[in-house]
Amino acid sequence: MRYRHRVLALLFFLSVITYIDRVCIGVASPRMQEELGITPAKWGLVLGAFAISYAAFELPSGALGDRIGPRKVLMRIVLWWSAFTSLTGAATSYLHLLVCRFLFGAGEAGAYPNSSGAIARWFPAHERGRAQGVVWMASRVGGAISPLVVVPIQAHFGWRVAFWLFGAIGLVWAVVWFWWFRDNPAEKPGVTSAEMEEIRGGGAAVQVHHKIPLGKLLSSGNLWLIMAMYFTYCYASFFYLSWMPTYLVKGRGFSEADMAWFATLPFILGGTANFFGGWASDVAVRRMGLKWGRRVCAAGGLTASAIFTIAAAVTPDKILAVVFLALGYAGSDFMLPTAWALCLDIGKKYAGSVTGAMNTAGQLGSFSTAALFGFLVERFHSYNLPLVPMSLLTLVSAILWLKIDATRQLVPETAEPR
Repeated sequence: MRYRHRVLALLFFLSVITYIDRVCIGVASPRMQEELGITPAKWGLVLGAFAISYAAFELPSGALGDRIGPRKVLMRIVLWWSAFTSLTGAATSYLHLLVCRFLFGAGEAGAYPNSSGAIARWFPAHERGRAQGVVWMASRVGGAISPLVVVPIQAHFGWRVAFWLFGAIGLVWAVVWFWWFRDNPAEKPGVTSAEMEEIRGGGAAVQVHHKIPLGKLLSSGNLWLIMAMYFTYCYASFFYLSWMPTYLVKGRGFSEADMAWFATLPFILGGTANFFGGWASDVAVRRMGLKWGRRVCAAGGLTASAIFTIAAAVTPDKILAVVFLALGYAGSDFMLPTAWALCLDIGKKYAGSVTGAMNTAGQLGSFSTAALFGFLVERFHSYNLPLVPMSLLTLVSAILWLKIDATRQLVPETAEPR
């Protein structure tokens, strides 16, 4: 096995742990709301506190990874979020939980930009879409595992124990990562000269850079389009990580036990779509060129997602609603690896900064849906109505992809092999 594939394996497990921790609160939410006396609108703010702090610290954490490397930054991130995952299980009031989730988001910010930075250093350009597909597929594995693990744990030991257990798992990963990983492949004993040539010959960034071109970031119209695209995508996507378990129990009448199984379906289909979406994007780039190869896969997936989401909102059948939602998540996830590969295409050695900027905008979208979903439920007494703006914004995201150009680099460099 090549060493870059071992790096990818570590990033795979990081992504699994990340989403187990994120989805855990969504699965536990019906019990937590009842025990702590939190209304739907206030619960939306609890979920949104994570997203808004994540957004605030995403770009600085991504830029820090560009400057000092993802080895140190990812270790710090995982140690921080593991601590606040455990502290979530100790929450005794609405205010306590609100503060804890805000700090959780601040600490986890930068996890995926720094994963992308590691991919940019270790993988040639023509493998990055697939590498991103594997990382994001792993996140959906974590999302699928979480309900199946959390529900029986909270049934036997209470919801708090699940957070304590998941917090401990992250500590193990952080130790292994810092001990084994190196920012520069040339510094890793065992990497052969043949693999180094594959990495460098494919245009991977293997150096750590210090100066972040903030002026270039802010003046790039292409990047602003990417940020708008990701904002609209995340508005819909965050529903699955936050509100979906509550939607199934309170909006569609599933029991808690049934919810655990049905809540896994979107993540199973989403994980599959991530894997094939990354592969399809790389194939399309080879056949159609970088600009349209990235556009076609992404816009097609998002358009399908918008159609399935509105279908879920209008169908009276609760089983069919879950199927439509799962297909909607699969459609948007088919796009996801392409979006992160796109940031490496235009960002090059500043991949952490570009992905950080994109994900900052995305988390603002996540905050919007976290807060507005609960507000709309209380205002209109419907769990289906909030799915309508999700569908519309997903369609807007698809349209924005037709204006994004993956060939327009943030800082022009020597062209990479296509």
